[in-house]
Amino acid sequence: MPEQPTELDQDMTAVLDAIREQQGLETREQAAEWLLRRRIRRGAQGLTGRGRALYPVNSQGGHQ
Repeated sequence: MPEQPTELDQDMTAVLDAIREQQGLETREQAAEWLLRRRIRRGAQGLTGRGRALYPVNSQGGHQ
């Protein structure tokens, strides 16, 4: 997949620099990739229901 350069405003640069320092990454590109992967993981968890609590349902409906 070809890389596409993106112009960043001051706020986005500050966020990427903070993530870079927090996660011990070397570049802003790595910080952007880390954020993207995190978003994809959280989205997948929401779709699959992973991490959600399961409750037994009695025959009358509702919780026990």
